[in-house]
Amino acid sequence: MRTEILETIKIVCVTFVFTALIMPLMKKIAYHIGAIDQPRSDENHRHIHKKAVPKLGGVGIFLGFLFGYILFGENSIQMNSILIASFIIILTGIIDDIKPIRASHKFLGQTIAAAIIAFYGHILLNNVTAFGFNFDFGIWSYPLTILFIVACTNVINLIDGLDGLSGGISAIFYLTIGIIGFFQGRSGTLVLLLTFIMLGATLGFLLHNFYPAKIFAGDCSMFMGFTISIISLLEFKGTALTSLFVPLMIIAIPMLDTFCAIIRRLLRHQTPFSPDREHIHHQLLGMHFSQRTTVLIIYAINILFAIASIFYSLKDKYVGQIIYVIIFILVVWFVLHTSIISEKIPEKTDALKKKVEKTIKRPKS
Repeated sequence: MRTEILETIKIVCVTFVFTALIMPLMKKIAYHIGAIDQPRSDENHRHIHKKAVPKLGGVGIFLGFLFGYILFGENSIQMNSILIASFIIILTGIIDDIKPIRASHKFLGQTIAAAIIAFYGHILLNNVTAFGFNFDFGIWSYPLTILFIVACTNVINLIDGLDGLSGGISAIFYLTIGIIGFFQGRSGTLVLLLTFIMLGATLGFLLHNFYPAKIFAGDCSMFMGFTISIISLLEFKGTALTSLFVPLMIIAIPMLDTFCAIIRRLLRHQTPFSPDREHIHHQLLGMHFSQRTTVLIIYAINILFAIASIFYSLKDKYVGQIIYVIIFILVVWFVLHTSIISEKIPEKTDALKKKVEKTIKRPKS
């Protein structure tokens, strides 16, 4: 046990230090190639920063991931598929960070990467077991796997609207899966290797990305969502976790935010990828929370889901389910008392928008 703990600490620390040190270089490269996130004045743009910020932070995470794999990983068909597919995801993100491309083109890159995982790596969503029920997907495993990977990839990308938000949520996911897998005796497996490498790399990025951010992940934030999907599938495939339900609950907040955004935009007859300022973090900003506090609140909710997942997997499933239900009730209450889905109460929605604008324009103290 002691040896396993030391090895885990070494993986996390090495990737953390490497990624943290490489971020200043990523900033210089971003400025050189024009991968800069410029402040925009359009009403619906979801970013809040007021000055130009370099992107390519996601590339730094990817390089930290590669560095960790070179030092600690082993060659395999599954790992080869992950490396090839990750490169496609990162390349798609870099292109979009330099010059924005159509959502359909990004979707194509994500689909190709997901197909490589499914057909070459044979990392598949074969079945799901939750609360005693088992569902075997058979031939549908391939399209469902591709859909799952693409969905997770976009879930993290869409919630990336505040400094430190996507990186922190991803880090909580990696840490939670790492704790569950470690205490289930799965040290040395591919899933835990990927988990701890990504934990270190993401924390190294977060050191530069937490408010006030010195660098953004950009659309390369897709890489975090992509690895979350792979880790979920690998962890779920083993006998230790009985359900894909657990890793999905750890990212429940970004999943909920994405679901609400899609419904909200469809109700307005907009495309699901249309940007707006009514994500969960915008709702909290409208309640006069600062950017830092808003991010910490979302962290806290994710940590509650993580604790419930740990209880569900390692301790008492009943206690875990109770915590899930309590958090779910609180989240539903929040959704019903904001305009995150619809604008059925125009006065309330307009007031919220004004609060958001006032919060965004508030000068620094």
